[in-house]
Amino acid sequence: MESRTIVRINDELCNGCGACVSPCAEGALVLVDGKARVVKEELCDGAGFCLGVCPTGALSLEQRESPDFSEQAVHEHQRGIKINYIPQSCSFCGSSEENAYLIAVKHKGQALWVCTRCLPRLIHG
Repeated sequence: MESRTIVRINDELCNGCGACVSPCAEGALVLVDGKARVVKEELCDGAGFCLGVCPTGALSLEQRESPDFSEQAVHEHQRGIKINYIPQSCSFCGSSEENAYLIAVKHKGQALWVCTRCLPRLIHG
């Protein structure tokens, strides 16, 4: 095993809201007993898309020894599970991700989903 970047979950800060589950395209995050968990380390690519949506700041990235990320493991994992999907909408205009691209952002300490139409308003005020 080599050292690589992987998500770390602070159990004390995690409130079990599940907001981090959807952004993880690989399916590495699940809710277990009311807390977010990395189901298998080789499923986490370390991209950190889950970080920006956590309202409590329970997620961070760290360097540690971990099995290498495996696309094959991701495909096998996704084949065997029912899609666990939490639909999101833009925090400003309410557009759902069915009709707009949404980006997870943190702004002034608040975790938000923002569509590409509303993103300039957030950036430029």
